[in-house]
This record gives sequence, structure tokens and C-alpha cells, in this order.
Amino acid sequence: MSLLGQAAENPQKPAVIMAGSGETLTYGELVDGMNRLSRVLRAQCEIGDRVAMLMDNERDYFTVAWGVRRAGLRGVPVNSHLTAAEVAYMVDNSDAVALIVSAGLIDVAEEVRKSNDRLAICLTNGEATAAFGSLQGALAGSSPEPLENASEGNLMFYSSGTTGYPKAIKRPLPEAPFGTYSNWELLMQGQYGVTEDTVLLIAGPAYHAAPMGWSQGCQAIGGTVVLLERFDAEACLAAIQRYGVTHALFVPTHFVRMLNLPEAVRARYDVSSLRRVVHSAAPCPPHVKRAMIEWFGPIIDEYYSATEAAGFTVVDSETWLRKPGTVGRPLGGIPHILDEDGRELPVGETGAVYFEGVDSFEYHGDPGKTSEFFNDRGWGCNGDMGWLDEDGYLFLADRRSHMIISGGVNIYPQESENVLFAHPSVADVAVIGVPNDEYGEEVKAVVELRPEAGAGNDELAEELLAFCRANLAHYKCPKSVDFVEELPRTPTGKVRKRDIRQAYWGEGRRQQIV
Repeated sequence: MSLLGQAAENPQKPAVIMAGSGETLTYGELVDGMNRLSRVLRAQCEIGDRVAMLMDNERDYFTVAWGVRRAGLRGVPVNSHLTAAEVAYMVDNSDAVALIVSAGLIDVAEEVRKSNDRLAICLTNGEATAAFGSLQGALAGSSPEPLENASEGNLMFYSSGTTGYPKAIKRPLPEAPFGTYSNWELLMQGQYGVTEDTVLLIAGPAYHAAPMGWSQGCQAIGGTVVLLERFDAEACLAAIQRYGVTHALFVPTHFVRMLNLPEAVRARYDVSSLRRVVHSAAPCPPHVKRAMIEWFGPIIDEYYSATEAAGFTVVDSETWLRKPGTVGRPLGGIPHILDEDGRELPVGETGAVYFEGVDSFEYHGDPGKTSEFFNDRGWGCNGDMGWLDEDGYLFLADRRSHMIISGGVNIYPQESENVLFAHPSVADVAVIGVPNDEYGEEVKAVVELRPEAGAGNDELAEELLAFCRANLAHYKCPKSVDFVEELPRTPTGKVRKRDIRQAYWGEGRRQQIV
């Protein structure tokens, strides 16, 4: 069953359920709004034009995203947590000709509108303003008849920007009739068993590539998306029980927060409806993943890719337990491990992870960055370091930009982070390189403690250092520990190491890394 098929045969079936409020968007409502909005947009936009979407997790997001797709345009999901200046950069950089915004973000959007004279369409799902018309009013004045001969649009996501300005990832338009399953939607069906009976929980922000890709994929197949307004560990478990969730998409930070709930709270909720739990986006500490498999059962799948989609590897629970730490074997692309001179490394040696057979894309308006992504053989690198084992399974060491060079020795902080995560006092940790006059850099751990651990002190710092040295080669371990109230993470769970390093390096230093 497809999105259009559900709207025709089961118009009252929920395409979206808001987890907190229980509000729904039915397939009939979704397709009606999609058709109306596609006509509004095509009246002033050309095929392939960009439409910036600055929206919270809410029902209307999907009406907008599907309306853009139906019109053969490129939707640009914008991080709803950004400042006006950051949003303005993305809207301007993407060459967007339309901006659609949630009611709660109208003040930010108004600031953006003042500095942009390219925007031909500005709409909000709240009350109309002088600069922003009413989305509901525009839909009411438009025809519900579908566009004739409409081809598929797509999404132009921005990279997360944890290491600098975000970059827009622009792919060719599908050039297929609307309603044609994408390769991603076919993979969701074949690899993950998504059907029209699927109830998919989305715990992260819809503006991110994975939540939006999974959501639209589920709806294209005719399933139901349960969307958390914002992540709360107990509310997440309650939603699984309340709505009979069959599939769920998480990042490791979600796992940590659910595991941190008191045992009595976790036991309160029935999660037996779950058939597949998928995680991605950031490294998952091995002890966290083991604990989740023990809790949810061997139904936890991991995949590794990136917004650029250079390669795609998968691993199920059983395989991961045999090969702890692997991100799996490739379903898309052929992995290669290369040294700094581009030479292929043997099994077990760490180098830059490249994938052969990468789908074409460009960084919008930045041919230089596009060419840097690919090597002279056309292989693409997401910026990760790792190695392959004798069976072809990929293991990640860390981001290339996170590597610490101390006295000429390469140190990958993810190793010591995984060890420290297992300490009972540690809630979150980031390991970084800080200045050292003799060695250039030395290793430091920046730690967020669990509430029950109390305040950080020298004694606890020494305990953490000793814990790491007992489980890892000493040169890989931190030389010192700093305690913070909270580590800066993106809403998708990635630590903003650039922000953490800034306190130690200062502006303008170590630019080759950040």
C-alpha cells in the first residue's frame, strides 16, 4: 500500500500521531494538504527550487514536506534550534525562494525575512503577519486536485555543522513520476520489514536526515509515524506502549537516557510490541548497546552512513554480539581503508574510511568542498577513521577531525570515551586534545556526572583516570579530567567538540582540525 493508496482506501488511517497530545494527521488530510500546497508552491517556483522549512516536530511538518516533494522541489529542513543569524545563513546559502515556518518560530523567521529579498513565498502555520501569510489560508484557497504529470522532488539536507559551517548536500532530482518508491523506501521494506502495518516511533527532530527519511519512507509505504514532540525518556516508553509501536529510530543518547531511568520506571512500560529498533548517527558505547539488547531483546539493528550517504553498512544484534563495536558490512558501496597517501591498508590497520560506488551529489555552491569529498578514484569519505576485519566488517576509530596527535602519535578519543562511559559516575564524556608545550597536544576528558555522583573533585578525577588506564593502553588515556554541568550536544546526539575545544585552544588556533 502506498501513501496515495491509503488516502484513497483508508483516508481515516493516521499518517502521523503526535505522541504527547495524541493528535493525528490522517492520510486523507495529508494528501489533501499536500496537493493544495504543491499548487501554491508551483505557482511561483520552478522545478528544483528550494523551499526552506523551519519547523518544530508537529503534524504540519509532513504536509509541508510532502507538498514540496509533490511539487518537484527541494525541501531544505532547517534546524529549529538555530539562532536567526544561523537560519539566515542556511536560507541564503541554499538559494531558497520560499520559507515555511512554525508558529513558535515566527520571531526568528521575521529576522531572517528582513535580510533576504529572494523569498517569494513566506508562510506560517500560526497567525499571519505583515511578512508571513497564513499556511492554512493558502491551502484553503488552493485546489485539492493533484498536479498533472508531477515528478518527485527531494530534500536538500545540511550537514550538522559540528566542525564548521554546515554544507548543503544537493542530489539530482529523481526524474520519476510521483509515488515511485525511492531506493531508500525499497530498502526500508526489504531490510527492515516496514509495511503498511508498521507503527514507527521517531524520537529525534524531524529536520534531521534520518528522522525525516524514515518518516517519509514509512508514509510512502502506508505505515503510521508516531512523532515525539521532544525527547523525554519516560514519555518515549509510554508512547511505545500506548500506540503499539513496532519500529523505532534512536540515537545512542536516547539509549543512555532511557537506561538512566530508575528500574521501577522502566519496568512500568510494556515494550513487547517492538519488532525492530534501529540506531545510527553517532557511536554507541558497547556497554550501552549490550544493556539495550538485554532489555529490548536481540531486535536492535545499527546502520552506519552519513547525510552525504557515502556507503551504508548494517549489523544486527546477533552479529554485533559476536563482533562488539562493528558497524557492520556494506549494503551500499565498497569500503576501503586508506593511509594519508591514498594507499590501501591491510586488514586490521586504521586509516581513512572511503567508499567506492557513491551516489552522485554536490555541496551546493561549493565545488571545492565537493571535490575534497572524493579522491582521484571517485571514492567518497565521510571523514571517519576505521578498519576492516578479516570478514569485511567495518569498525570505526573516530572522526578524522577528532584525532589527537600527541608527540607524533595518533590517538582516537572514541576508545577512551567508550571506557569512561562504563564508569558508574559518568553520564556523558568528551575526550579532546588540549595544548601541550612538549608534545603539541595531550589528552583530556571533559565529563558530565550522573546526579547521584555529586560534584566533581580531584579524588573522582583520579578514580576516572585509573579506571581508564586499567582498561586501555596508557598513552590513549586522558592525562586530566575536567567536570562540566552539561556537555554540548546537537539534538541528534553528536557532541559539539568544536565548542568544547574552543575553551582550551582559543579562537584561530588549530584551524586544521576544526
